[in-house]
Amino acid sequence: MEGLKKQASPRPSCTRRVVAGKRQRPDDSKNCLKKLLRREISRAGNWAFNRSNSQEKFRNFHLQEEFDTHDPKAHHFLKLPFLKKRSRIVEIVAARDTVFALTHSGICAAFSRETNKRICFLNISSDEVIRSLFYNKNNDSLITVSVYASDNYSSLKCRTTPIEYIRRGQPDAGFPLFESESLRWPGFVEFDDVNGKVLTYSAQDRIYKVFDLKNYTMLYSISDKQVQEIKISPGIMLLIFDRAPSHVPLKILSIEDGSVLKHFNHLLHRNKKVDFIEQFNEKLLVKQENENLQILDVRNSQLTEVSRTEFMTPSAFIFLYENQLFLTFRNRTVAVWNFRGELVTSFEDHLLWYPDCNTNNIYITSEQDLIISYCKAHPENCCEEAVGSINISNILTGKCLAKIRADDPSVGISPRARGNSSIIRSTVQEALEDVTALFYDEERNEIYTGNRHGLVHVWSN
Repeated sequence: MEGLKKQASPRPSCTRRVVAGKRQRPDDSKNCLKKLLRREISRAGNWAFNRSNSQEKFRNFHLQEEFDTHDPKAHHFLKLPFLKKRSRIVEIVAARDTVFALTHSGICAAFSRETNKRICFLNISSDEVIRSLFYNKNNDSLITVSVYASDNYSSLKCRTTPIEYIRRGQPDAGFPLFESESLRWPGFVEFDDVNGKVLTYSAQDRIYKVFDLKNYTMLYSISDKQVQEIKISPGIMLLIFDRAPSHVPLKILSIEDGSVLKHFNHLLHRNKKVDFIEQFNEKLLVKQENENLQILDVRNSQLTEVSRTEFMTPSAFIFLYENQLFLTFRNRTVAVWNFRGELVTSFEDHLLWYPDCNTNNIYITSEQDLIISYCKAHPENCCEEAVGSINISNILTGKCLAKIRADDPSVGISPRARGNSSIIRSTVQEALEDVTALFYDEERNEIYTGNRHGLVHVWSN
């Protein structure tokens, strides 16, 4: 299969490869005034205000709408049989009151939150299989990464479409990107929202190229054939070269112009597999099989080690650039670490539903203070559970601030009061079964979940 790496806010450090305000009540004014006053005079300051505000924000969430990505009548133009079948949701993106839902089979549908109707499908070719989505906030457009049956699904093709044209029902008004690049396996494209860059790798000629995410102009290329991997961090790129028996050569470049900032070797234990090498600003994280975690400050070569019994190799990382921390995911559990190798937070009620970390089921807010995930509703009886819950937890304290769960009597289906409401056929319990994708729209204060039936559910208060 093809390769796609993706680095994007609000999951700002989560690299994925596919081989990819609460409405104010009339009597709230005095309470709001008191909260603002407490925030200004309290020594706890913004932290206490933000915590109580977060709890209020997610209080009384209900199932508001239901969208269906499957429409046999609308799929008549598709010539690939698997595109015409129901398929689970694998990715949700929202922007400008528009919700985009991508299915595992490769269909992407756009829905309007203003009309609560489907606007269009983004597959503009009858043999197009969309693999991933990226919202480019720099120019308010949606980038789709696709493969095609006519190409034997062998290479990635990127396309950008302004959100405004999609809202008008004109998904074919976009244009292709990176046409000069041969993105065949193991080639990839990586979108880096933090630095505003795009990294492509053409395996055919073994060349990496960096593009500007604002206007897609190429900035520079890297053609060293000894480069094994590239990791992106704020302001810099880490080049990992083919390892020697006792060390791995590393090079740090400026992401703006590709100039070399530092070139050094990191010593390794012989005959031990490298579990991971990650870069976060000036900190280099290296872990070998059955060895301690090493945290190296590349500025002064200061080395910190964390015992292998305390820090076991996780299945995924999410770096929190704002807080200088990082999340680890292992065996359904989430933990927060600092770069002194200290465990900062263990979560009290945030046992993930899926054992392998699926970052499409996890959302980190832009302030990087909250994590929203599809979890076990009752961790103590998790083996018997058939339905999960949506848990909202504070990253710095580990406290669970809110849960959307089927057995909570306060969680129901919102009354169908508006004329433009969608038809909800699922119960709350059915909507919380087999959730396969999750997204939080911070502007609208709405959570979107997708399930294995290709349905998208909107939760809000």
